[in-house]
Amino acid sequence: MTDSATLALETRTGLPEALRFLAELYPREVWTGHANLGMTARFWLQRHDAFREQGRIMAAGLVDFREGRIEPRAFGPWLVPRLQRFLGELEGHHQIEDYQYFPVFTAAEPRLAHGFELLDGDHQTIHHWIDSVAGTANGLLRSLDADRDALLRASDAYADASGAMLAGLMRHLADEEDLIIPLILDRTEDGIGI
Repeated sequence: MTDSATLALETRTGLPEALRFLAELYPREVWTGHANLGMTARFWLQRHDAFREQGRIMAAGLVDFREGRIEPRAFGPWLVPRLQRFLGELEGHHQIEDYQYFPVFTAAEPRLAHGFELLDGDHQTIHHWIDSVAGTANGLLRSLDADRDALLRASDAYADASGAMLAGLMRHLADEEDLIIPLILDRTEDGIGI
């Protein structure tokens, strides 16, 4: 039995073996060319890839700012629209999954119910991280005209919060895909009802 500490998003290294029975039948290498990978699944994977790319862009921008390649006055206008879009889209994406997709997937394969509960718990954790990222980003934005020490402290706080959220999000996206895409390949989108 897997304990809750190893299933926590902060420490998890993948899905528990008991939830990987379809992932073993349908490894990632077969997804792209599989006949049952429908339009909904393709769109959903594209959204996940977009979150990964947005996360990489924001992380790289933060590094550039912290290393002096982006001036403080330019960083705020650069960060704000990207971060707002990223966090807002992430919240909306999770709500659709929690209220529309996860119940349908659970009904299609009750043996995966624990996996969808795990993913729902991830969404709650990520929501807390979103709040932390937004709070520390606001602190950083307020400190852009402050003294160097205040700016460094605010930058460190934002870097820690955004780094934790992005690392957890990447784990979550991979686990979610490993649970859902094999189910779709096994049952088809029409068979599942999506």
